[in-house]
Amino acid sequence: MSEPAMTDWTTGDEAVVYQRCNSCGAVQYFRRDFCAACGSNDLIQLRASGEGTVYAATLVHRAATAEAREHVPFKIVLIDAAEGFRMMAHGAGDLAIGDRVTARFARFTGRLVPYFERTSA
Repeated sequence: MSEPAMTDWTTGDEAVVYQRCNSCGAVQYFRRDFCAACGSNDLIQLRASGEGTVYAATLVHRAATAEAREHVPFKIVLIDAAEGFRMMAHGAGDLAIGDRVTARFARFTGRLVPYFERTSA
């Protein structure tokens, strides 16, 4: 990857960044040094729109860490992003499979994380 990494939520910026392969056109999320589809290292980084659809959802009732206890229960969702990749994130408690969603960013155990809410009609 020749270009410097764009900042995103993993570095404290309110953004989701994904990659597109210039060789085969595949998209991927999280960053890698190569395309998972074809192996090329000719990748570009792009900022996602934050729009997507809930693919799966689960409500977490048991905190994995002491810091997460204050957030229980919380929802974890798999989102099919408009750009063609799937990502795991936090989501509003009322989300269900098939809901159209938009990302915002929230603090969870002191870190900035993507948080999806149902898109307004």
